[in-house]
Amino acid sequence: MKIRVLLFARLAELAGCRELCLELPNGAVAGSVLGEACRVHSALNGATGSVGVAVNRRLVTPETPLQDGDEVALIPPVSGG
Repeated sequence: MKIRVLLFARLAELAGCRELCLELPNGAVAGSVLGEACRVHSALNGATGSVGVAVNRRLVTPETPLQDGDEVALIPPVSGG
């Protein structure tokens, strides 16, 4: 299945892009997207701690099943004051 992955903040900077198109096996879950994104862009490997995942604009758990054509956002932690 093909999914669209949106990268934000530091993740987008490290990958050098804001969007990826990934091919995942049928039955893939939201938690597998980050690993596949790191495989495609090794620069992401050091920035994967505490990354939130949203599927079709809804925050989800890593066990959430994916469907062909889903939009998955990888959201790094933010801080500020």
